[in-house]
Amino acid sequence: MLGAPPLAWQLLFFIVPLGFLLAMTFWSVRNFRLRPDFTVANWVTIFKADFFAKAFVHTFMLSFLAAVLCSLIAFPAAYAIVFRAKSATRRLLIFALIVPFFTSFPVRVYSMQVFFSPPGIINHLIEPFGWGPVHVLNTSTGTVIGFLTLTLPLVVLLQTLALGGVDETLIEASHNLRCGRFRTILTVILPSARVGLVLAAAFAFVLCFGDYISPQLLGGSRPPTLSILIADQVKSGNNWPRASVVAVSMIVTLMVVLGVLMRIAYGGRRES
Repeated sequence: MLGAPPLAWQLLFFIVPLGFLLAMTFWSVRNFRLRPDFTVANWVTIFKADFFAKAFVHTFMLSFLAAVLCSLIAFPAAYAIVFRAKSATRRLLIFALIVPFFTSFPVRVYSMQVFFSPPGIINHLIEPFGWGPVHVLNTSTGTVIGFLTLTLPLVVLLQTLALGGVDETLIEASHNLRCGRFRTILTVILPSARVGLVLAAAFAFVLCFGDYISPQLLGGSRPPTLSILIADQVKSGNNWPRASVVAVSMIVTLMVVLGVLMRIAYGGRRES
């Protein structure tokens, strides 16, 4: 009985829409109208198209790169919050990480345009040194910056929670055995917080893989990602079935990636 409400929620708002989305992939469009017939032409057309393969590889690589960069950048911040900052400072820093979520993500992306546009703040600051102009907008670099803007505060928070669960006696024992700080991080802290760190990276990858705003506003849709490809399919002839094929492909990809990451996170753990 306690599990019924969340199961009903998942059934109503995830399983049923997913089933409808999967069924729509076999529909057809005639005269700009959907017809609920059964055809595999949408799958054949999408998977044979070069633009889908290029968009898939581009989206996957950018999302993977952003997840790795975000994890690497977030770890020193999370480490400092947990092991170096005092209690009052720690609470203030955590609050500062939550504050960006008070503003909608499109607004934050538009602020990035102010920084990285050709006449923007960054180029204005480096101009006296004879550098620049730096072209970031309408590039893959701009897309990755947008991904980091989206995921970095969340990943720092998740890593902070993961590191906060590390047994401090293990760290003290490592120091007593004359292990340096770097060796303690590698042999004690990272293995102890592995699950939380991998889950944080997984969240980053999922959010980046499905993001539409960053590739559109900062990347200039060149080359397009899968999320932009979905919008393009809908705009071109109201072709919802082909857009559904792309969406289902994204969901399957995310499930596979999450399965691999969960195996990495929990693979070495043994039930007591």
